[in-house]
Amino acid sequence: MQQALLPFYPWIKALHVIGIIAWMAGLLYLPRLFVYHCEATIGSREDQRFQLMERRLLRLIMNPAMIATYLLGSTLLWISPMVDWHAGWIYVKLALVAVLTWFHHAMGLWRKDFVAGRNQRPARFFRLMNEVPTLAMIVIVIMVVVKPF
Repeated sequence: MQQALLPFYPWIKALHVIGIIAWMAGLLYLPRLFVYHCEATIGSREDQRFQLMERRLLRLIMNPAMIATYLLGSTLLWISPMVDWHAGWIYVKLALVAVLTWFHHAMGLWRKDFVAGRNQRPARFFRLMNEVPTLAMIVIVIMVVVKPF
């Protein structure tokens, strides 16, 4: 089966990168929405608008993009003859993908706090959290492109 998929490797890789871009866009944008949502009065039209935007971003873009990233990335790992499992870069990359996955799910919980009207986190918290996916992305790209170790 691996050999049968090998001719499609460039297509699978391209779709994987597209999934990553969509997922990262959401991971970078949702905390920014939370920053502005902190300023909205609970129950106001603005609060309702932010809830709708956050729900759609998470469910319609981020969740499918994360799933696609995982499925296509796993397929690449399975069929790729290029991954040296004795090198350290792949493990750093996979650990950071786990961090991004944790962050994705944490934002889902934070969104539920906004929906329930019980968010206790200040805008500054979400501004700081907005840096998590950026830093993870930088290290992941370096690991995949440079393969420093």
